[in-house]
Amino acid sequence: MNRLDRLTALLAAARAAGADAADALLTESASLSVTRRLGRLEQLERAEGTDIGLRVFVQGSQAIISSSDPDPAGFARLAEQAVAMARVVPADPFSGLLEPRPVPVDDLDLLDAAEPDAEALIARAATAEEAALAIPGVTNSEGAEAGWQRLRVALVTSAGFAGEWARSGHSISATALAGQGTGMERDYDYSSAVHLADLEDAFLIGRRAGEQAVARLNPRRAATARIPVVFAPRVSGSLLGHLSSAINGAAVARGTSFLKDSMGQRVLAAGLRVTDDPTRRRGLRSRAFDGEGTPCRRLTLVEDGILHSWILDGRSARQLGLASTGHASRGTSSPPSPSATNLWLDAGSATPAALMADIVEGLYVTELIGMGVNSITGDYSRGAAGFMIRHGALAEAVSEITIAGKLQEMFLHMTPANDLAFRRGTGAPTIRVEGMTLAGA
Repeated sequence: MNRLDRLTALLAAARAAGADAADALLTESASLSVTRRLGRLEQLERAEGTDIGLRVFVQGSQAIISSSDPDPAGFARLAEQAVAMARVVPADPFSGLLEPRPVPVDDLDLLDAAEPDAEALIARAATAEEAALAIPGVTNSEGAEAGWQRLRVALVTSAGFAGEWARSGHSISATALAGQGTGMERDYDYSSAVHLADLEDAFLIGRRAGEQAVARLNPRRAATARIPVVFAPRVSGSLLGHLSSAINGAAVARGTSFLKDSMGQRVLAAGLRVTDDPTRRRGLRSRAFDGEGTPCRRLTLVEDGILHSWILDGRSARQLGLASTGHASRGTSSPPSPSATNLWLDAGSATPAALMADIVEGLYVTELIGMGVNSITGDYSRGAAGFMIRHGALAEAVSEITIAGKLQEMFLHMTPANDLAFRRGTGAPTIRVEGMTLAGA
């Protein structure tokens, strides 16, 4: 049986067991990864797995059951267990299947046919680590990792939807240590891509990891001040992540978001636009349909600083009296929930250097620590490390500091640079935020 036929058989078993409606999800995964440290292979791992999940609805109640055994011989028992569970849990007036809609047949180019062998990954990791160790001042290594993975997803619902998609992934990372004894500092770099051809060169990854580790040597504790803070691209996406969480339909419906009453209002500085596009070609989180079978589409969340849409799945959309935006994510053992895909903030017009040029004293953040963010109030406080900005240029390294503010105000005082690059699922350029509090010495 192919994947869709197998899921169709599982749904038939669910209906036979007494389910009013049901959907079934199957995932097949394969991965290969290597870790190399100080010239020696530390880990070589290959993993393959198949998981199947069944969600049933009985008189307004739902239950989910999953298994790693996709043998149809066990489907009747699996379905009976799921239905029995649904009969003893409270009804959920907002849960249920969505009516199927046609899924566009656009080629998102998400599957790289090339599958690397262990030798290729070992060579890639070796190149990255040796490049890091070659940087003067680098004294040790936490290793380099190279990996490959492939994921196949199939979904069938009793409402009439059936579809599947597949996506591959390649990755490389390196972590270097500089200095001696208690004065050692570490830093890293990495790259991930759907196609190997889009993966950054392993040598450049290693070299940047080493250079960044050396640059962090002899950090100081900055003095407490209220200053502009500039977020480097590898951490600026976290600000977009906080926005995404605040406009997540589930949080809005629960009333646990500081932006729950902000639809149609200004939430970012004028001119800023935030987009989520699950149909971006070769996107790290791209897919043709979501976890409920809703076709995916490009969605402008914020335009000219004005909030235009929540991120919705079927359940949160029903709670808010709206329609799903096609952002349901799920696993085989969990119900759908809204989640962003390829999310980004549009680039600005100024270079990072120009963005900092008028800063007499500020902070350039390259690392954030902890999760001190209150999603209900918008209070923001996180440990940080990076470099002071003095008269428009990067100066001494700093660590053991905290930056704090209010996300509502931070969002309204953001200025992006022009260096947006799609290296992560959530992407943002260098971002300058005015008037944050730096707590240091």
